[in-house]
This record gives sequence, C-alpha cells and structure tokens, in this order.
Amino acid sequence: MLLRCMAIQGSWNYEILVGNGVGFCVEPALRQLPGGVDGPLYKEALARQSVYFNAHPYLASLAIGALARAELDQVPPVRIERFRTALCGPLGSVGDRLVWAAWLPACSLVALLLFGFGWSPLGVMVGFLLLYNIGHLALRDWGLRAGWRFGLRVATALGHPVLQHGPRYIGLVSAVLGGLALPLAVHRAIGSQNPLSPIPMGVAVATPVLAVLLVRLQSRAEGWRVVLLLLAAFVLYSVVR
Repeated sequence: MLLRCMAIQGSWNYEILVGNGVGFCVEPALRQLPGGVDGPLYKEALARQSVYFNAHPYLASLAIGALARAELDQVPPVRIERFRTALCGPLGSVGDRLVWAAWLPACSLVALLLFGFGWSPLGVMVGFLLLYNIGHLALRDWGLRAGWRFGLRVATALGHPVLQHGPRYIGLVSAVLGGLALPLAVHRAIGSQNPLSPIPMGVAVATPVLAVLLVRLQSRAEGWRVVLLLLAAFVLYSVVR
C-alpha cells in the first residue's frame, strides 16, 4: 500500500481527482475481506473507494490507512462514505500548509544556501532531493501507519504537533535560511567563488541580527523607517567603497 501511494496521482482526472488512486492504494488490504477478490464485499468496497476524492497527495496516505481499516472492520458503508467525504477538506488544507507553503520553500532555501557555499549544481540538486524526499517519504509512511492505527478516529492523528505547529516553526527557520542564503547565492552568482569573503559574510551575519532586533522592537519599528535606514546604509556603503 505504501508503494502504491507513490502513484496515487497516476490516474488523476478532473472528474474524480485522486479517487481512482485511493482505490488503487487501498486494494491490497481489501483482498483480506471475506470471500477474497471474487467475493461481493471486495467488489463493493473497491467500487466505494474509487469515487471522487480530493486531498493533498502526501497526506492522502492517512485517509488510505483509515479507510482500509474501516473496510476490514466492516464498518457500515454509509458511515464509511460520510467519513471519506469529511476527510477531503482537512487533509487538503493541512497538507498544503505543511508541504507546499513550508517544507518545499525551506528545502529550496537550503539548496540555495548550498549553492552560495560553492557546491556544484549536481551537489545542490542531490542535496535538495535528499532533504525534500526524507520529509516527503516520512510523511507518507507516518500517515499510512497512523490511519491504520486510528481508523475512524483519525482526527486524533490530525492533532499531531508536526501538522498543527510544523508550518509555523518551519516558516521561522525558512526566514533565517533566506537571510543567510540570499546574499551568499547572489554573491556567487555575480562571480565571486569565495562565500567566506567579508561582504557576503557580513550581510549573512547582519541579516539574522536585524531580524532579531525587529522582533524585539515589534510595533515600535515602522516599516518605512526600516526601509529608509537600509537604503541609507547601502548608499553609504556605495560611497565609501
């Protein structure tokens, strides 16, 4: 089932979205129903799991595990259908916030930081793919196991701290990564091969320090004043240089 989750979007279409994919992923578990693959319970369950479904493709594994458990526990079909419909919204919104809005940008910034430190293009690509897929595969694996364990009580799994608070903390880390990666990457892009030279290192150190000061000042730091201060600093640097 976990391997099949990797292909959940293989039959994606505008009519039922990943519905066929959910049926494809749940199918190995349905073979355990009384009567096997030739029995009416198997055929009815497979048809029930192959209709419209929409969720984040990574977190859909949570639904797959829960639906497989519900089918094998022979929960009444009407209840399974209501449960299946109710999963779409939460799994879509939570997955989008955690993966597309948090984890993917953070991994991209790490790749940019590696580029700034002088890694080769191949090394940057491999580093990004390794980091991103560690998180992506771990999320799929956890979702399938949690769905199977909780079944219809899968709302308990949705309260996991990583799902609830992960996007906020990853966002904070991304802000620091951005402050470090951008000046180093720009400096290398314009021709310098030494990421430890004074200019980019000074900017890389000053950026997180400025971020901490802004957080401490909070409402006392008005945006336009901060921008004018930064522009004045750049002008002064250009003149002195």
